Amino acid sequence: MPRDPLSHMPHRPRRTCVVAGEFALATGRVHELCGPARQGLALAVAGQLSGAAGASLIWITRTGEQAALCGAGISQWVDPGRMLLVQAGRTDEVLWCMEEALRSGASPLVVAELGAPPGMVPVRRLHLAAGVPEGTAPLGLILTPGEGGAPGVESRWHAAPAHGPGLTRWHLQRLRARMAPPAAWHLTLSAPRAAPALSPLPALEQSA
Repeated sequence: MPRDPLSHMPHRPRRTCVVAGEFALATGRVHELCGPARQGLALAVAGQLSGAAGASLIWITRTGEQAALCGAGISQWVDPGRMLLVQAGRTDEVLWCMEEALRSGASPLVVAELGAPPGMVPVRRLHLAAGVPEGTAPLGLILTPGEGGAPGVESRWHAAPAHGPGLTRWHLQRLRARMAPPAAWHLTLSAPRAAPALSPLPALEQSA
């Protein structure tokens, strides 16, 4: 039987969470979202997974983080009652909580906000944990500032605001992916809880 060289576990076909067009994330793996709009990008993913039968979505932060989520702010993406917010004191505790949540398979999505990209060993452990549950494997997202840079992630995406009058929009870049080249788009939300739309950037912005 073919084996996954990263996890050393029997390979199972992976499902994909399609957020919008080519913005698609393999489940059972860990992906990195970075940039100033990384929280909004993670909420866009959460909006596509919030319909999983009876499951809560788990969001983990460090205690005392300034940019904490609030119900009114996330309601345009998901039902706040479906979000389970967890706080941990240190970065290693955040990663431990994420690992245990992924391994349990209790939630289709586990998000962890970090102050800096984690190293290879923590990322490898998260991949292993995400691949353990039988049935529908969970999706793991680590949120990091700047350009990110966590080694070994399945993919890395950068998001920055590109809003206009009456327009909720982000500049989305795929910086790294195992099976796809770098690319850039506009990601637009037309209405609360609507599926976001992906459109190619104009040539001028693409080359900027």
